[in-house]
Amino acid sequence: QVQLVESGGGLVRAGDSLSLSCAASGRTLNSYRLGWFRQAAGKEREFVASIMWSDGRTTYADSVKGRFTISRDIAKNTVYLQMPSLKPEDTAVYYCAARQLFGTVYDAWGQGTQVTVSS
Repeated sequence: QVQLVESGGGLVRAGDSLSLSCAASGRTLNSYRLGWFRQAAGKEREFVASIMWSDGRTTYADSVKGRFTISRDIAKNTVYLQMPSLKPEDTAVYYCAARQLFGTVYDAWGQGTQVTVSS
């Protein structure tokens, strides 16, 4: 089925920036919503942002709205998460996921990429 591979995580200091990439392969994405989630140590996985592949409409969690930007490159079948001005609270494993529009859950997930922000 659709395969997702994240990259771009790393160890940075507060105020620095990172840009995550999620390369998708295996299926046409026109009927998918692509999303980013994150899970901090000891906490539940939480929604970060999503983008409708067909029309580019985006949705953001309140915690990142105005800071992070999700985008897509249709030709490359790649989703990005631009993360400027990182805070220690952003430290987490970030996952890329895909949801089919006729489905009710995100059922394809990447392996995750670690983002660590030191103060």
